[in-house]
Amino acid sequence: MLFGDILYIVAVIIFVFITFGIVRNYYKSKFDDEGRRMDMPDDPNEKD
Repeated sequence: MLFGDILYIVAVIIFVFITFGIVRNYYKSKFDDEGRRMDMPDDPNEKD
């Protein structure tokens, strides 16, 4: 394998991990530990 091929594979792997981390942190900030959306309460009368 050429050096360019190895560099390309490493870049793709880093891209996948960074993308996965961004998506995971996005959903972690939107949902609480029980899987409920924090910005959309189920009961409109129930406010923090």
